[in-house]
Amino acid sequence: MGRAQYTIRRILQAIPVLVGVAAITYFLMEAMPGDPVSIMLGPSPSAQQAAAIRAKYGLDQPVWLRFLNYLWDAIQLDLGQSLYYKVPVTQKIAERLPVTLLLLLSSFTFAVVTAVPLGIISAKRRNKPTDHVSRIVALIGVSTPSFWIGLMLIIVFAYRLDVLPATNLVLPWAPVAAVDGANSRLGVLVETGEHLLLPTLSLGTLQMAALTRIERSSMLEVLGEDYVKLARAYGVSEFTILRKHAFRNAQLPLITLLGLQLTSAIGGAVLTETVFSINGMGRLIITAINNQDFALVTGTTLVFGFVFVVGVIITDLSYAYIDPRVTFDEND
Repeated sequence: MGRAQYTIRRILQAIPVLVGVAAITYFLMEAMPGDPVSIMLGPSPSAQQAAAIRAKYGLDQPVWLRFLNYLWDAIQLDLGQSLYYKVPVTQKIAERLPVTLLLLLSSFTFAVVTAVPLGIISAKRRNKPTDHVSRIVALIGVSTPSFWIGLMLIIVFAYRLDVLPATNLVLPWAPVAAVDGANSRLGVLVETGEHLLLPTLSLGTLQMAALTRIERSSMLEVLGEDYVKLARAYGVSEFTILRKHAFRNAQLPLITLLGLQLTSAIGGAVLTETVFSINGMGRLIITAINNQDFALVTGTTLVFGFVFVVGVIITDLSYAYIDPRVTFDEND
């Protein structure tokens, strides 16, 4: 089976997953106490006003019929109308999704760039002080909630030292004229980096710690293989062994964990955006839940599920590029 066929098959397999995510979210929202009409119109709306709102948003129909209508509209990229913002759900998602993707990308970049060298150094210097320090840092990282790390970073670097901003994230695509202190696009990017540093550290520390531990374990396993011992016996330098023989083969477990870490990163993004007042998908879904905005909650959850599914598919496809022994044959 070729990569194209495998990709198409994985996309088709993802459809029932997304339908299940939408169904679970939709019916859980329906089971929540409270009435969205009361939230929109106040605690004592008139019968005529309540009936008009219910008819406008289809709330007077049976729940199963509303869900089927929602699925049909979702196929046409219509996720409904937000009860709270009174705009299409796709519009709010289009505004907020790039912000969250920027945060996820920066946190994963920090995690990978930091974890890979730490894991390699820790494996090469096993049971030495460098290894012990690396393992302690990784243990602290996986044991500490991202929101607590964010609060500590704000207290130290934004409040005590006053060297980094904690709120009002500057987006890299923002107009130059709209950014204070920026005279060019480069100035906007610098402002973005300064505002993004603390949220990136907060969200990326957990991923960095987990990846460091798996990189160390994987590298230790590869360095103990027979072909590595044979290379050493032939006098191949340790740097060449690491670069040509060990490094590439040790990355498959890391890639697997990267795909799995996407779920924790998405959940962490919700808390990180709340701590740093970032207007992304995380704060959007919190606002939607607090206001019982059924369409917005279901839409944002569906998009989060889609992002995760895409990440898993990319992870699977990356295997063949890292290790030529991996194929997409169903019989393998």
